[in-house]
Amino acid sequence: MNKLLGVLLLAFLTVSVVRAQAVPVSALAPAVQAAAVHAPPFDVEAATNAYMAELTPAQRTNSDAYFEGGYWLILWDLLITLGVAWLLLGTRLSARMRNLAERITRLRWLQTAIYAVQYIVLVTLLTLPWSLYEGYFREHQYGLSNMSLGAWLGEQGTGLIVELILATLALVIIYAVVRKATRTWWLWGAGVAIVFAIFVATIAPVYIAPLFNTYKSLPDSPLKAQILSMARANGIPASDVYWFDASRQSRRISANVSGMFGTTRISLNDNLLHRSTPEEIEAVLGHEMGHYVLNHVYKGIVFFGIIIVLGFAFVQWGFGWAERRWGARWDVRGVGDVAGLPLIMALFAIFMFVMTPVNNTITRSMEAEADAFGLNAARQPDGFAQAAVQLSEYRKMHPGAVEEFLFYDHPSGWQRIHRAMIWKAEHLDDADVRRGDAIAPPGAR
Repeated sequence: MNKLLGVLLLAFLTVSVVRAQAVPVSALAPAVQAAAVHAPPFDVEAATNAYMAELTPAQRTNSDAYFEGGYWLILWDLLITLGVAWLLLGTRLSARMRNLAERITRLRWLQTAIYAVQYIVLVTLLTLPWSLYEGYFREHQYGLSNMSLGAWLGEQGTGLIVELILATLALVIIYAVVRKATRTWWLWGAGVAIVFAIFVATIAPVYIAPLFNTYKSLPDSPLKAQILSMARANGIPASDVYWFDASRQSRRISANVSGMFGTTRISLNDNLLHRSTPEEIEAVLGHEMGHYVLNHVYKGIVFFGIIIVLGFAFVQWGFGWAERRWGARWDVRGVGDVAGLPLIMALFAIFMFVMTPVNNTITRSMEAEADAFGLNAARQPDGFAQAAVQLSEYRKMHPGAVEEFLFYDHPSGWQRIHRAMIWKAEHLDDADVRRGDAIAPPGAR
């Protein structure tokens, strides 16, 4: 009985304490109502539309026309590649280039190198009119290039020298493998191509990029300190931030965290520095750091390595079929004959054209992952949205679903802004997240 009374007494006291601590719903209602008055719900759609409205109809028309024109460039690039291959093979010019290399030396690897130099220079000259339109005149037509014709041609010359060195080396190795492994050459050749791509990605930030732009250490500033703090917080082994003079080429804003195996470098161009607020810069760098932290370089090597292997397999099938039909007419002696290089390039171009939606989807998915990472790392949803508005200068902002699937290697501008506003809506209670609907960061244009 005493135990029963004790239990009842304890239960009574517990209920009394709970009742004493509880606040009646009627007492909470005025406070909730007051909060609702002072903090209206954040409208994601309205915020997204407000950012989209920053673009005038003329700006939207211009960027849409530029980007949609790029769809046709994909087709024209393929047709021009096929036309050059037909010219070199159909006129036996490719065979004569091989014969010249054979007269100069008996060393097979040197024959390949001599042919490769002839091929690269000749194809560059044959496609120069198209390259001028695509890379110079069209860019000026849409107000995206800052280069004079002389400066543009100078960069093309530098690129040609780099291509002569790297592509010749790659072709010498690949053809040596093809001649050695006559049945499985496509698999070994793909492996060499993948390894060579990794090599180029490793050396590019340190040895190739400086050939086209001047890289300097970003002066000490609160912005630099914040960028390096973000890098340390996310395990990025970078002790400095570099800027480069991309404004000599175009108005595009850009940044990257590039390199592998100890060559990691954080870089942003002067357009981003001069045209964007610190909030926008932090948002863009957060995105770029996402690529590094999420190992997108290595994942890309795996995904695109598979595509390269499939491409080489397609080339093996296509080369055998074409050689049986036209090999004698072209004077091509087999896949190990460098005179067949135009055919290999044509077949690979066809394969990559068909794979365009797949390649775009792989890249677009990784870009979306980096977007999400950047929002969480930089915590600048408005800065990210404003950066997306700037990118609209050369990207169509709001495509259809099929259009985005086929042609976009990044999420569309509308998608990026919308996701940033969703992130913002979910973090409104955080002290460092500003409230206002689609109000750009302080100092924005």
